Amino acid sequence: MIKAPFFIVNPKSYLYGAEVVKLAKIADRLAQQYHIDCLFTGQLIDLPALKQATQHLIITAQTMDPLEPGRGMGQVLPEGLQSQGVGAVVLNHAEKPLTIAALDWTIKRARTLNLMSIVCADTPEQCRAVAQLHPTMMICEPTSVIGTGTISNDDYIQQTNQAVREVDPQILIMQAAGVSTGADVTHVLQLGADGTGGTSGIIQAPDWQAKLTEMMSALVQFKGE
Repeated sequence: MIKAPFFIVNPKSYLYGAEVVKLAKIADRLAQQYHIDCLFTGQLIDLPALKQATQHLIITAQTMDPLEPGRGMGQVLPEGLQSQGVGAVVLNHAEKPLTIAALDWTIKRARTLNLMSIVCADTPEQCRAVAQLHPTMMICEPTSVIGTGTISNDDYIQQTNQAVREVDPQILIMQAAGVSTGADVTHVLQLGADGTGGTSGIIQAPDWQAKLTEMMSALVQFKGE
């Protein structure tokens, strides 16, 4: 469903409406140019517009609930995401944590609907525990560095990669904390990550096209390895 090395553009809640569509179109062109699988997250209300405006991105929800059709006011229905062409969902981000029980059920609901589950985890111990739920991929990211622009240290990257792969080597691993340059992309992939991406390093750049070109082009040297 997705090939390494891959990239994620995660605007969180910084962008919405026309601005997030503008960024998605840039990512879409570069994903096609470099033949890279690229995930792109958006606010729930923007997902249909993102899907309509792009052809080469994996449109990704920023959350989902383990809900069945029926009652569930205010929750995010998995079938609703699927109907809009959403291909993946991020779960358990530090800004929206889930219990293990909820996470387990939500991953299973995603699997039933062929939605890729992307689960966030903090420490090596948490990464090991989450890996036992067998999501499609994991974002290993220390909560303490989120939004700081600081990249994870080498020991953390290697320890979390090992923790996940010892449980389930089929899980794709994303290391993206603080990644904001082509050199950062190269570094985390050299340390064994399957994918990377960014938020603030992209959004705060004065030229989105130039920044995404710098970061996504750095993936190309790892294709086919």
